[in-house]
Amino acid sequence: MKPRVLVVDDDMAIRETVALALEKSGYAVARARNLTDARAAVRQAPVALVVSDIYMPGGDGLELLHELSQLVPAPPFILMTARGSVETAALAAKTGAFDYIAKPFDLVVLLDRVRAALEAHPFEDSSSRQPGPESLIVGSHPAIVDVYKAVGRVAALRIPVLVLGETGTGKELVARALHLFGAHPDGPFVPVHCGAIPDALLESELFGHRKGAFTDAHRDRVGALAQADGGTVFLDEIGEISPVFQVKLLRFLEDGVVTPLGADGGEKKDVRVVAATHRDLKRMVADGRFRQDLYFRLAGYEILIPPLRDRLSDLPLLVEHFQRQAERDLGKPPAAPPALAALAALEAYPWPGNVRELAHVIRRLLIDAGSVNDLAILTRLLSTPAIGEGPDARQPDSDGRRDADATLEDVERQHILAVLEAAGGNKTMAARILGIERKTLTRKLRRGAADEADEEEP
Repeated sequence: MKPRVLVVDDDMAIRETVALALEKSGYAVARARNLTDARAAVRQAPVALVVSDIYMPGGDGLELLHELSQLVPAPPFILMTARGSVETAALAAKTGAFDYIAKPFDLVVLLDRVRAALEAHPFEDSSSRQPGPESLIVGSHPAIVDVYKAVGRVAALRIPVLVLGETGTGKELVARALHLFGAHPDGPFVPVHCGAIPDALLESELFGHRKGAFTDAHRDRVGALAQADGGTVFLDEIGEISPVFQVKLLRFLEDGVVTPLGADGGEKKDVRVVAATHRDLKRMVADGRFRQDLYFRLAGYEILIPPLRDRLSDLPLLVEHFQRQAERDLGKPPAAPPALAALAALEAYPWPGNVRELAHVIRRLLIDAGSVNDLAILTRLLSTPAIGEGPDARQPDSDGRRDADATLEDVERQHILAVLEAAGGNKTMAARILGIERKTLTRKLRRGAADEADEEEP
């Protein structure tokens, strides 16, 4: 497959001269007259190299270099300028350009630098790359690496494990990893969502029942604990079970015997128990809402999963992972990786629904826009209530509580300031992320500052 080179220059004569020389040398070429066209070309298909002018109306080549450097893999850049100076050359090198060429230049020299750039940065088309095995859990932040290490330490041990973390952080994925790398990976993995099953039915769900044990028990039923014999049972949201059922579960953890409802006796089962909750079980024990002896039985080892907001450096990896996953599930062709502006918008968001919400947002973007870089749709998705959260789920105060008295203007201003901070104070980028004009952003910021000044007056 021919390497695809993107040529960006507002001067049509130079753009066509460079493009034709590249095509005669065997390269596929995409042409762009400005940054808008360049972004569209990258969204259409990956590029192996960018040859770009620096100074152009509507944005410069250094800005494009900064944006595309966020791609994985990032294409090398050769920058061109008719206004050559030591300052622009130094700035080009500082921002990571492969080379810098002053106009006018010899096409032979340019083609030589193009070959050198492609040799130094071999292009691999991610759309044709054979997929390798995907990890259950994605990320390289130190907090998530600690989770990997914890799974490695305890997976092979036949002790109960308690997985702690907010809703949507991936507790079931950790449980599956414990099973996969445990002593019996070929055994069954049986998940049970304790919070979704009424207490009256939970005993039958876990322990099973005999025909006639209660009304509507028309036949024998094998419970989850018996189904998980020789494998793992995952008890999700264990903090939701009633005090009465806590006693029955404790008895099983002590003797390993499963006694179905209506049975005269039980059978011993070899089951690895992994439990999970988003609740603070230690506080529940202190408040008398959860048995201390059951807590100690479940927490043979504890693994704490960090919320997404505490490992935002993993966002690019997670977005790429969920994008590939959604493209495969939806049968869509590979789209362009996330650009800097999209990542800035994602990083500015508090993610109350954690990685589960991120996966939902990426899937919706691919369905609605065909790309993760549509800032207008992204902003709309991030302004709607999170999965499993109420309409006031977005804005925690300093104690983690939601401010129910906040006005719509207060919420809007908080979001604007968060996006502006994520954009490094760049109002142009922040306005693009928010889907508004820069002058509108400036007006909103001034109005907010004026309101705060009025409040401070005695």
